[in-house]
Amino acid sequence: MKLLLFVIGTEWIVVLVVAAILLLFGGSKLPQLAKALGQSKKAFREGLDEADRDASSSRGKLDTVDDEALFEEARRRAQQIRSEDAKKIEH
Repeated sequence: MKLLLFVIGTEWIVVLVVAAILLLFGGSKLPQLAKALGQSKKAFREGLDEADRDASSSRGKLDTVDDEALFEEARRRAQQIRSEDAKKIEH
C-alpha cells in the first residue's frame, strides 16, 4: 500500500476518493451529505465544549469540599446503615 501511495501520488489519491464519493452518492446527494457532516461536526464541538464546562465547574466544586467533613459524613452514614441492618436482623 505504501508503494502504491508513492507511485500514484497524493493528488491522485484525493481525486480518486472524490470520484468514488461521487459514484457512491451521486451529485444530487452531495449537498445533503455535506450539510449532515457540518451539523455533526457542530454537534460534536458543542458536546466537547459542554464537557469542558462541566469538568471545569465540577473542579471548582471539589476544591471547596472539606475532606475531613466528607470522611466524617461517610463514617456517620456507614454507622447508620449498619445499625439499620442490625435492627432488621433482630426483627
